[in-house]
Amino acid sequence: MQPIDKLLDRIKWDRTFGAATFEIGYYDRVAMIIVRRPLGDLLFEPGNKESFLLMDEEGVYQRIPLHRVRAVYRNGELIWHRPDLPPVTT
Repeated sequence: MQPIDKLLDRIKWDRTFGAATFEIGYYDRVAMIIVRRPLGDLLFEPGNKESFLLMDEEGVYQRIPLHRVRAVYRNGELIWHRPDLPPVTT
């Protein structure tokens, strides 16, 4: 399985592959669940290959480390998940 940063690079740079609807499932440590969010909701800082920013309900950006990403969906279909945990989503 390819690392998550390589998959995100492919989504960004491969026009054919990236021309789809993507969702990221990440582990929320407070709620203790996997949360699915559209890729467009995530903010990737240039040069940062370790985390992304995500705005919470209060309008505050939270930094989410890439190691908490558990699953990636393309057009609703699971295309990547970490083998250590099942991609349970809400």
